[in-house]
Amino acid sequence: MKSIVTLVAVAALLPLSACNKSPSDKLADRVENAADTRADAMEANADVLRNQAAQLDNRAEKARDTGESRSDAIEAADMNVAAMSQEQRDAIVANQAAAVR
Repeated sequence: MKSIVTLVAVAALLPLSACNKSPSDKLADRVENAADTRADAMEANADVLRNQAAQLDNRAEKARDTGESRSDAIEAADMNVAAMSQEQRDAIVANQAAAVR
């Protein structure tokens, strides 16, 4: 939305700003407008990255909650871990096997 407003404002001012400007003033305006356009794109990208970061934070919290729940279930079941093979224990830790049946 911000970039649309900026583009409309720039488009409205271009005819007025072209009057009696030196070539260096025109070049300076183009440089500033180009920088504004790049900055708007960067801000849009930052918004996307913030949303992705929030999603990752949520997934991380769910992973922690799941790990805690699985840990509590294992402790409550008082499993005979000594009877398990190392592969079975590794599969439980890697979340590839049920912790408690």
